Amino acid sequence: MVRVRVSDWLEKAEGLDRVVGPVQQVVQKLPPGKVKDTLHGVQVGHPLHPMLVQVPVGAFMSAGFLDALGDEGERQARHLIGLGLLASVPAALAGSADWAEQHEQQMRTGVVHAAANSVAITLYTGSLLARGRGRRGLGKALGYAGLAAVAVGGLLGGDISYRQAGGANHAEETPHLVPTGWQDLIALAELAEGEPAKVMLGEVPLFVLRDGEQVHVLANKCSHMSGPLSDGELTGAGDERCVTCPWHGSVFRLRDGAVVHGPATADQPAFETRVRDGMLQVCLPGAG
Repeated sequence: MVRVRVSDWLEKAEGLDRVVGPVQQVVQKLPPGKVKDTLHGVQVGHPLHPMLVQVPVGAFMSAGFLDALGDEGERQARHLIGLGLLASVPAALAGSADWAEQHEQQMRTGVVHAAANSVAITLYTGSLLARGRGRRGLGKALGYAGLAAVAVGGLLGGDISYRQAGGANHAEETPHLVPTGWQDLIALAELAEGEPAKVMLGEVPLFVLRDGEQVHVLANKCSHMSGPLSDGELTGAGDERCVTCPWHGSVFRLRDGAVVHGPATADQPAFETRVRDGMLQVCLPGAG
């Protein structure tokens, strides 16, 4: 309960916005493209940061275990700390890219998460320097202090991922809410040519675009943070026609819902379409 109260306080701590704003501006200077998409994890289909943090966390924990065994594990512990420090760089870059495209509550918690991890990196750097100077006792003490900071950062990272749904696929529920088979959606005549529309299929909002002889239908809630795609900007033409989420700039291809650019990593559910007696019908493969 204490931890939950701390999390609640961090989400509402508007004073943290004085740090969040300037740092976010710096991170967002990284231009959109392959590098930023890679940091988000677009190519692997889910955020990259949780994968990358396994290496430094595992290395630091293993170093702590070896320190507990005595001086015989000193050399190996130093190597593991060095590995953890090196591996923390790509993990931090990926985490920063994700953090800068989140909601304010997640960013407030995230900036404290990053601060805890920065303290850990500082302590482990000090530990490595102390060991190199023969001060093993101090090196071990700094290492365990660093491990405690890693634990705090991990708790806050868990809050962002699971309690605040940072990095989760916000369109994942769509196939479970849509009935199987073909469903009547809207009369084709009610759709304006080339203008995105939000149309409800039961309780599920859909993005609908009449584009010449084609009608594109995607889940309207962006898989990144539930932004309304129907309010987004259209780009491209033909099979490369895309929509950009108005909230954080994720780009999806209309013909199949594939992610073209992040921060989204999960594709949008894309519906098959047909017209029967002037009525647009949709079907989502795998629904139900």
